Amino acid sequence: MKRKPAASSQKPELEKKGILLASSASGFWFPALALLLAVVTALGQIQYATGQNVAPAFEGWEQNPDGTYSFFFGYLNRNYEEQVDIPIGPSNTIEPGGDRGQPTHFYPRRQRFVFKVTVPKDWDKQQRVVWTLTSHGRTDQAKGWLQPEWELNDEVISENSGGGALEASNRPPTVTGSTAETVILPNTLTLTVSANDDGIPKPRPRRNPPAANADATPSRREQGLLIKWILYRGPGKVRFDPDTSPDAYGKPVEFTSKVSFSAPGTYVLRAIASDGQLASTHNITVTVNSK
Repeated sequence: MKRKPAASSQKPELEKKGILLASSASGFWFPALALLLAVVTALGQIQYATGQNVAPAFEGWEQNPDGTYSFFFGYLNRNYEEQVDIPIGPSNTIEPGGDRGQPTHFYPRRQRFVFKVTVPKDWDKQQRVVWTLTSHGRTDQAKGWLQPEWELNDEVISENSGGGALEASNRPPTVTGSTAETVILPNTLTLTVSANDDGIPKPRPRRNPPAANADATPSRREQGLLIKWILYRGPGKVRFDPDTSPDAYGKPVEFTSKVSFSAPGTYVLRAIASDGQLASTHNITVTVNSK
């Protein structure tokens, strides 16, 4: 049986890692346990604003009415502030197909059910759909296949998206708008989208006033139907004014924003309509010309 190294043999390695060691009056040393635990805890709670990679995530699959299958993917941007851009290519590719509609602009932290890849109904149950991302010097992959335990439904999507147990008969909102626009810099673009919902779930009452130690920002469930704009793909920065619609419940939402762009190119802007449990998306491709 392999013996544990003597405590004294561990001292150099621990000191190399910056862990302080305390010595007794007799000349023997021992770990300063309280300090060690504090250091380990602090290291586990480090939050990086920038400089970290984006890791893809396979969320699960569903079978469509026509017999085809859709594989859902999201991601974890390990940064708390940095928005990372990874153009389509070797650093942002899906097998099979290369470009399967994945994002190129990545917002901080965990973003779930961002896009889906649809495959034929005769898809081999063991064949993988693989999303590869390389950023900040690190490559990660998410691999999805038709594992029975990973089959999705609206209940699973609501719970994993933070909406809690799905309320009976709730269906995702619908969202519509134009699909293509053109603008010449430095002009802004005015975009309007409309959303409808079934009124489920009912919004929870607002905290008025909020508790002193509570988050003053209402949760999505408290706001009813909302529309939010995000940058999905693009070569530059985008500013939405405003980026989120006012609160609404029990009526259609028509949301208009002015959009400005930092550079010419082709962008994909996404409107997300959410009732707090389920969401639908609508993409608009915008061609931005310099003149």
